[in-house]
Amino acid sequence: MTTTDPATTNHQEKPFHLTGNRRPVEHEVTAEDLSWTGDIPVDLDGLYLRNGPNPKSGSSPHWFFGDGMIHGIRIRDGKAQWYRNRWVQTRQMTDPSARMIGPDGTVDRTVGVSNTHVVAHAGRIFALVETSFPCELDGELNTVGPYDFDGRLDTAMTAHPKFCPTTGEMHFFGYGFGPPFLTYHRADASGRLVQSEVIDVPGATMIHDFSITENYVLFMDLPVVFDLEQAMAGTMPYRWDEDYGARIGVMPRGGSGSETRWFDVDPCYVFHPSNSFEMNGSDGNKIAFDVARYQSMWKDGPNDFSATGGFHRWEIDLDNGTVAERPFDDLPFDFPRVADHLVGLPNRYVYGSVLSLDGTDSTPGLIRYDVENGGSQKLELPGKEAAEPVPVIDTSGSEDDGWVLSYVYDKADDSSELWILDAAAVDSGPVARIAMPQRVPMGFHGSWLPSGTWSE
Repeated sequence: MTTTDPATTNHQEKPFHLTGNRRPVEHEVTAEDLSWTGDIPVDLDGLYLRNGPNPKSGSSPHWFFGDGMIHGIRIRDGKAQWYRNRWVQTRQMTDPSARMIGPDGTVDRTVGVSNTHVVAHAGRIFALVETSFPCELDGELNTVGPYDFDGRLDTAMTAHPKFCPTTGEMHFFGYGFGPPFLTYHRADASGRLVQSEVIDVPGATMIHDFSITENYVLFMDLPVVFDLEQAMAGTMPYRWDEDYGARIGVMPRGGSGSETRWFDVDPCYVFHPSNSFEMNGSDGNKIAFDVARYQSMWKDGPNDFSATGGFHRWEIDLDNGTVAERPFDDLPFDFPRVADHLVGLPNRYVYGSVLSLDGTDSTPGLIRYDVENGGSQKLELPGKEAAEPVPVIDTSGSEDDGWVLSYVYDKADDSSELWILDAAAVDSGPVARIAMPQRVPMGFHGSWLPSGTWSE
C-alpha cells in the first residue's frame, strides 16, 4: 500500500526549505500542562527557547530569509508547564514598505528578520540575525523592538555572541557589504557596550560566527564573498570564491583591531565553531579552534548545500605563525555546542548534529565527541530529524553532569517532541519526551535560560 507523507507532498514543486519539516507552521499557539513520557529532571528550572525561519506568507526565496519564530518551553518542578510559539514582530514583517537599504544607499539596521538565534544577557532576551540590530523580547516571547545598546551600536550584530563565563561579558561582532567590513564589540556584564574595534579585512565576506578564548578573540575570513548581482536578484548575496583565500584572525581581548594577527588556512567554510581554548604548554603557545568545517559552500549557487565536511581542529601556533589542521571525523556534522560555562576554556565534550547533506533530510542523528581522549557517542534516529542539541550542565559536577535538549521531528506522523537526554549517555536515548502541541519546524539555534536570567 502506498501512502502520502504530508511532510513531503509537493516536494518537487517547492524548494527544499519549504518542504518536510522546514515548511512553516501557520499559527501561534499557547498550551499549558504539556504531556510527556519518562521523567523530566527536577533540576531543570528554566526556559528553553529556539529560533528559526518561519515565513508568515508561507514562502521565502531562500532558507535564510524567512521571518523569525521563537518556540519556548517552560520547565520547572519536573513538569513542562507551558509551550508557546511567537513570530518575532520585526519591522520587516509588520511593515511591508520597510527596507534595510534605502534609495540613497543608507542602511537601516532596525529592519531584519531576526530568525537565527535567541539569547539572554543582562536580563534582556534577544532574537538575532546577523544583518540587523538585536530584537528584544519579553519573558512571554512578545516583541519589544529593536535594541541598539542605547545608541552605541552602529553595525549589525552577529547571531552568535559569545558569553565569557569568567567576566560575564558578551562578545560579538558585525559584518557588512561595505566598509568597515568587520567590527568587534564587547558589552560588559551589566549590558553596556564598552568597546568597538574595526578589524581590517580585504573585502566583504560572510562571517557567520567566531570564537573567544581566555585571552583572545578569533575571527574567520573565509572565501564566501558578497555578490552584488545576486543581491540585486533578491537571493542569497554571497558566493564561493576560492581565490579570496582563507585565514583566521587572532586579536587580544581588550586590545585594538590593529593588533589582530592573521593565519592562513586551507580554503573552506565554517558556519559554526564548537569552541576554542589556549593550549599553553612545554611546546609553545597554541590555540585549539574546533569547528564544523565544510570543503566549500554555495559553489553551485545560493541554494547549494551539498558540500561535505566534518568536525575539524585548527591548532594555531602563536609562536611560529602557523596553523596545523586535522579532522576529528569525516562524518557530516554541524550545530556543535559545548557547556556554557566552558566557552573559551578547555573542554572535553562537544555535542552536535549528524547531517545528511543531500538537500532533503538534514539531521538524522545526534553525536557527542570526546576531543580530549577521542571517540564519540552517536544516537541514530531512523525516520526522525533532530534539531541542534543544547547542553545544560551542572557547573559543580563533571563536564557531562547534566542534560541535552533537542527538538525531534517524527516523519511518520508529522509531529514534534522535545527530547531530554542524559549528557553522559546521549546514545542511550531520551530520559523524557515532551509532546509538542504542534509541529516545530527545523530551525537554527536556541538557548537554555535558567530561572532568574529573564523577567517572567
